[in-house]
Amino acid sequence: MRYIPGALALGAALVLGSLATTAQAADTPAQTFRSGGLYAPTELVMTVGQGETRETATVERAVTLSCTPRATGSHPNPQAACAQLRSLSGDFTAVTGATTQRVCTKEWDPIVVTADGVWQGRRVSYTYTFANSCTMMDGQGSVFRF
Repeated sequence: MRYIPGALALGAALVLGSLATTAQAADTPAQTFRSGGLYAPTELVMTVGQGETRETATVERAVTLSCTPRATGSHPNPQAACAQLRSLSGDFTAVTGATTQRVCTKEWDPIVVTADGVWQGRRVSYTYTFANSCTMMDGQGSVFRF
């Protein structure tokens, strides 16, 4: 019981400190994100799993991907994945919707891919279900190839 007032005081100090920081940030002019200066954050966690939905899928693989200031993370080819996302302005629908002339069977063995995090400063939460592993590899490039 004797620690409760101290904990309350510490919590109040943290809240007031963060409010002061937020107020100070609001008073400063807007910063521009550019190459060689400040960078808009890009940090993603991507998964591949077996199943029909994000909620029911069994995650088989998960990687991290950071594209600023340089491509890094546990993704096996972060440079190619970041380059593909940059060329598509971070549009994951364009990544999963790309097709080639590859012929795949019509079997239903669903694979779910997800991407969660921040892409160039904006929140991202993306899910897509492929019919099977063949359709997943059909033209989708390097983003979900891990």
